[in-house]
Amino acid sequence: MTQMKQKPFLNFWQIWNMCFGFLGIQIGFALQNANTSRIFQTLGADYNNLPILWLAAPITGLIVQPIIGHMSDKTWGKLGRRRPYFLYGALLASAALIIMPNSPTLWFAASMLWIMDASINISMEPFRAFVGDMLPQKQRPKGYGMQTFFIGVGAVSASMLPWMMTNWFEVSNVAPAGEIPDSVKYAFYVGGISYFAAVLWTVISTKEYSPEEIEAFEAYERHLKGIKKGEDHIIADRPVNKFVAHGILWFLAGAILTAFFIGFQLDKQLYILSGGCIVFACIQWTVALLKSKNRINNGFVEVVEDLFAMPNAMRQLAVVQFFSWFALFAMWIYGTAAVTEYHYGSNDPTSLAFAEGADWWGVLSGAYNGFAALAALVIPIIVAKVGQKLAHMINLWIGALGFLSFLVIKDPALLLLSTVGIGFAWASILSLPYSMLSNVLPSNKLGIYMGIFNFFIVLPQILAAAVLGFIISNLLGGEAIYGFAVAGISWFIAGFSVLLVKLPEED
Repeated sequence: MTQMKQKPFLNFWQIWNMCFGFLGIQIGFALQNANTSRIFQTLGADYNNLPILWLAAPITGLIVQPIIGHMSDKTWGKLGRRRPYFLYGALLASAALIIMPNSPTLWFAASMLWIMDASINISMEPFRAFVGDMLPQKQRPKGYGMQTFFIGVGAVSASMLPWMMTNWFEVSNVAPAGEIPDSVKYAFYVGGISYFAAVLWTVISTKEYSPEEIEAFEAYERHLKGIKKGEDHIIADRPVNKFVAHGILWFLAGAILTAFFIGFQLDKQLYILSGGCIVFACIQWTVALLKSKNRINNGFVEVVEDLFAMPNAMRQLAVVQFFSWFALFAMWIYGTAAVTEYHYGSNDPTSLAFAEGADWWGVLSGAYNGFAALAALVIPIIVAKVGQKLAHMINLWIGALGFLSFLVIKDPALLLLSTVGIGFAWASILSLPYSMLSNVLPSNKLGIYMGIFNFFIVLPQILAAAVLGFIISNLLGGEAIYGFAVAGISWFIAGFSVLLVKLPEED
């Protein structure tokens, strides 16, 4: 009989150390988000084509996250369960950060974005499961809150790095046509070193529990809940005929959409939607074939089966995540173009006005992340007053107003006020959905379900890459600022969707 043991509560500095690596991850993520469009435009990309160039990142996440989640659930070695992925992902991501700003061509830069995002995902996805591994349930909100704090701090410093290089160290922020400014290059170099150093600190300072200890902790939690071993597990065994039938429906949807897009000669970026439907159909047919041959003991089948077996509350939270991240991707794609064109009056990457606007967007990106770090301290107080769902709705709606204010405010300096609302929503997105989700996930599949949950971060990004260029170019006059209007509406929808989530404690 497995011995029962209560998972120990960790002190402040232990939680600090186990989450410190997220500082480095966010430095890399923030440099990518704040500067990739600038690099693409500098290398000759039209901002109407930016969404398709950004597509590498979400597709990479869609593939990498569930694989890494599945693998980390089943890994154990000298470095532990999750830490090998922290370390190897950090090595790859740091190298990509140093190479990215030296890209000689646009397509080389797009390829580096693909590699960089894959590497960041290798480090980042297991960090979410790491909180569940290391902390008892009552301390998990503190763990996710600490991660949010480091996300804010890392993003502030990283987003402002090009501006600091120019204004503090007198590094040039302009360059000849087709060349990346030195301020951006040096910012990426500092980011690459910082990324690896922060992750290395967590790897060295935090020791993971052994498989035997984890089993003892799970036995204790089952005892408290009054359930037997296995009763808290979700059985994923979808019939073969359902995979076949639903695959046919998805394939037909993809074929019809493709014919529609071709017939009306619509933007080729929309083929991402129809192609995605067809790919998903093929995935289901592949699983059906493998199950029919009784070849079910492999990660591919397990991941797809678990996708369809996810808890209902997770499905409802997935809708919230979808609209939350659609808005964020719109901001990341169009932030530089919107501010430089609408508030600084230039879309010429070689002009001083464009450089100043791009740098100011970096400052604004740092500002909303800074306010997110502060919001991470305030949000638990709001939750204590009104509950997690209502608190998340309030934060999302405040953020929506922040997005819409970009269309009203003309003075670039006053846009700092807009970032307060965006920061509160960003902090809430990074913490409260995971806190709510932790109550419905089975303990034996924490990594894989965290990876699957990230589908609903990635899928809206793929949709945004497919449709935003078409919407902005054909329906909204080609003005990048309207990307913020789309983002605001999306956050209003996400806020309403939170109220529809049914959590176990409400039963």
